[in-house]
Amino acid sequence: MSASATDPLIYMKRAIRAAEKARGTCAPNPFVGAVLVKNGKILAEGWTQAYGGDHAEIQALIKAGPQARGADLYVTLEPCSHFGKTPPCTQAIIKAGVKRVFFGISDPNPLVNGQGEKQLIETEIEVCKGFCAEEISRQLEYYICRVLKGRPFVIWKAALSLDGKYAAQDGSARWISGEKSRLEAHKLREEADVVLTGLGTVLSDDPQLNVRLPKPKKQPLRAVLDPKLSIPFETQLVVTAREFPTLLFCARGRENSAKAIDLNNRGVEIVPVTALPTNPLPRPELLFRPERSDLGNILNLREVLGVLHQRGCYCVLLECGSQLASAFFSAKLVDKCVLFYGPKFLGGGKAILRELPLPDIDAAIPLRDSRWRVCGEDLMLTGYPVFP
Repeated sequence: MSASATDPLIYMKRAIRAAEKARGTCAPNPFVGAVLVKNGKILAEGWTQAYGGDHAEIQALIKAGPQARGADLYVTLEPCSHFGKTPPCTQAIIKAGVKRVFFGISDPNPLVNGQGEKQLIETEIEVCKGFCAEEISRQLEYYICRVLKGRPFVIWKAALSLDGKYAAQDGSARWISGEKSRLEAHKLREEADVVLTGLGTVLSDDPQLNVRLPKPKKQPLRAVLDPKLSIPFETQLVVTAREFPTLLFCARGRENSAKAIDLNNRGVEIVPVTALPTNPLPRPELLFRPERSDLGNILNLREVLGVLHQRGCYCVLLECGSQLASAFFSAKLVDKCVLFYGPKFLGGGKAILRELPLPDIDAAIPLRDSRWRVCGEDLMLTGYPVFP
C-alpha cells in the first residue's frame, strides 16, 4: 500500500483546498476537489468547473492521463453515478483504472446517494469514506441546503455599531464598518449567486449590490422585493441593469403594467410572485410586507426562494434593512449570519431586527458555531441561527 495511516487525511485536506478554487463558480453543482496519488506522489489535482464543465474527478484524471491507472483518488464528495450535464464520474474512474477511492461525505442527492460508492465497489475498486466529514459538510453547506431543503442557502450580512444599530438617528450609515470589512463583503457578493434586498434599502441607500473587486470571478444576480414596482428609474440598480443582471420580484398581476414594461426595456427582469391581503394576515411568518396600508403588498418569501432555486441558485446573500431581515428570521429562512461590528456607538432607535417578535429572553435565537475574527478595526462574527 502506498499510503500510511495518516496519508488519507493529508491528501483529503489537499482536496479540500483544491475545492476552494471552484467556490462561487459552479452553481448549482457542488464545488468539489480531487487529488490523484500514486506511490506517495501527487499526480494531479482537479476542481469542479463551471456548470456543464468537468467535475473535479474528471479534471484530475485528464491531467494525470495514463498514470492514473493503479492510483488512489481522494475526492471531497462521493463521485456521481448518473448522467446530468456530464457523464457519470464513476464510469471515468473505472475506465481509468483507479485502484482506490477515498471520499469525504456521501452525496445527499437522491440520484447519487450511495450509488456512486456501490458502482465503484461492484468493479472491485476499494472505497473508503468519512474523511474530514465535518469540514467538508461545512464547505458544501450551500449545496447540502439546496438538496435537502429544496431552496438556496441564505446568508444574512449586516454592518452594525457596537450597540446593534444599522444606521445613525438621521438614517446615515456610511460607513459603520471599515475598509477591510467592506472588502470581505464584496468577497461574499462574489461568492453568492444572488444579492437580495428590499425596496426600502434601495430608496434609502441607492446601492449597486455588485462586486467591486479588481478581477471578480463573476457578478451575482441583484434581486429586489418590490411588490408595487415602486423603484425609481434613476436608482443605481435600474441605471446599471444592462451591465449587471437585475431582477425585481413584484406582486402577481403587476408584471404587465406600463412600469414593468418600461423597467424591462431598461434591462430589468420582472418576476411576479404571490401577494396576499394584509387583513386578516395569513401565515405572517412566510411573508414580507414593506407597507401595511392596502392589499397586494405582501410577498411570499418561500416562493421567492423557490424561484431562485429553480434558476439553479444555491446561495443568497441577504443585504437589507431591519424589516426584511426580521421577516426572514420570522420565517426561519436564515441559515447563516455574517455581521461586521464597527468600533462605534450610534444610539437612537435604528436597531436591527426590531420587528422580530421575541417577547422574552427565552425566545432569543442563539447562534451555534459562532466565530469572531478581527477585520481591520472591526470585529467579524459568523454563526448559524438555531430556531426553535
